[in-house]
Amino acid sequence: MPEDQIEKLYYSIGEVSERINQKPHVLRYWEEEFDVLSPRKNRAGRRVYTDDDIETVERIRRLLKDEKYTIEGARQAIRRNDRRADLRAEAADDLRALRALLVDLRDQLD
Repeated sequence: MPEDQIEKLYYSIGEVSERINQKPHVLRYWEEEFDVLSPRKNRAGRRVYTDDDIETVERIRRLLKDEKYTIEGARQAIRRNDRRADLRAEAADDLRALRALLVDLRDQLD
């Protein structure tokens, strides 16, 4: 299997900065400004980014660079989006519980 097709678990800050076309110092600054971005550090103290971290970085980049949000505006947009996701998850849980109740009622009627 060619090396470029191997799925990596962790990426260096240099790899991520190349991927999103931003300098590493920008990524370090975003870590300070956005609570949702906090890549782990390896034993040597270097940042290692997961696929989820990269998604977050790309989301921040899109908000700041493409959609022209300010830092505070991007923070608020991320919070709103996270709240919506939480509400959707709650609604899905409620619907599953309601379905289970209805199935139970149906079975009792049989």
